[in-house]
Amino acid sequence: MPASRLSRPAQPMPEFVRAALGRAKLMDRYRARPPYQRNDYLMWINKAKREATKQKRLDQMLAELKSGDVYMRMAWRPIR
Repeated sequence: MPASRLSRPAQPMPEFVRAALGRAKLMDRYRARPPYQRNDYLMWINKAKREATKQKRLDQMLAELKSGDVYMRMAWRPIR
């Protein structure tokens, strides 16, 4: 993810997020999202202080990727 195209610092992907995307078979959908969305999801998850909150946010991200038309609880459609 090129940092020059993001307005916020690039976020690292925690291993538990990578593993969850793999188990859910959603890595391709994650990678298909625009860089700002991928970074925002990771920042949102990384900023959580409690493990329960991290898991809740991860679950929301996975559900949104699975549905394909939601980003941070807002309607979203990929540009084609």
